[in-house]
Amino acid sequence: MQKQLETGTEERLLNPGCASDLFVSVSPHVKNDKTTAGIMWTVVACLIPPLVLSVFIFGFQTLMITLVSVASCVATEAVSEKMLGRPITIKDGSAVITGLLLAYVIPPGVPLWMPILGAVMAIFVTKVIMGGLGFNIFNPALIGRAFLVATYPVAMTTAWLVPIRDAAIFRYMGSGVDAISTATPLYVLKHQGMAAMMDKFGSMQSIYFDFFLGFRPGCIGETSALLLLAGGLFLIYKKYITWHIPVSVIASTAFLTWVFGGEKMFTGDPVLAVLSGGLLLGAFFMATDYVTSPTQKKGQVLFGIGIGFLTVLIRLKGGYPEGVCYAILLMNPLTPALDQWFRPKRFSEGAAS
Repeated sequence: MQKQLETGTEERLLNPGCASDLFVSVSPHVKNDKTTAGIMWTVVACLIPPLVLSVFIFGFQTLMITLVSVASCVATEAVSEKMLGRPITIKDGSAVITGLLLAYVIPPGVPLWMPILGAVMAIFVTKVIMGGLGFNIFNPALIGRAFLVATYPVAMTTAWLVPIRDAAIFRYMGSGVDAISTATPLYVLKHQGMAAMMDKFGSMQSIYFDFFLGFRPGCIGETSALLLLAGGLFLIYKKYITWHIPVSVIASTAFLTWVFGGEKMFTGDPVLAVLSGGLLLGAFFMATDYVTSPTQKKGQVLFGIGIGFLTVLIRLKGGYPEGVCYAILLMNPLTPALDQWFRPKRFSEGAAS
């Protein structure tokens, strides 16, 4: 005969014939050793290699921009939570990730005060006012970037630097940045064509090789496909993210670029589309944000395809040569609907609501 003892929401079943007791409690029942802070700091670790590379290809000032961005995000979160009487949550690492990603999606030649403004918009307006971590509708770092593009469009679209191929990492720390600014590959491709792209960056073989390693103009943390891919695959291996969103974003962007991105149908360059711009950074580290992306696998695939479609649409038909930022932001508000459409069915229609 079993004895049943009720203790709050938990029922303890005592069976004299068993060596151990059986505990029955409300869901969720699956537990592991993963914590929010642990996941966040792992993501931070995966984002460090692109920063190290950026210091060598764009100069020491990229480290300064990144440190200012991270410090501003952490300080904004701590001060705003203190003012609102909320617990200080900076130890969970989410503000650090926002600071890193914000720095990674701005040009390496911007002044140091710009990431401070972006941090206030990303943390205070997008995250804290909405209720804190878990309540924000949009990706905070991308809102910060969108704000900077809207308010300082010249700096955010022209402060690109020629990659350094030697050890002169302090080259751009002086006042001569404007004299050595350049255009991004997507800008050249969009406004001047493939011939100009090859004239500026070399043969297609050398373009693929350099872009894969990271030797190309671009935002601070988006240039190296190799390092971003390695970090993203590590997160998938650790099961912190799944493959559904990154693969669907990359595959849809590559396919649609191949179909519509050339002078004729089916003549676009899908490899160049993936290696250029911030596609890999967005696919692995921004589109997969837990709060602003769907939880169901089918919803994640549709979410990723939508990002890929909007990215290609903006790249080919929009005013900006890059569309990853706005593509993710436009898909973020659809996350609740996608979760609702693809929610699991009940085992029994008579189950308690």
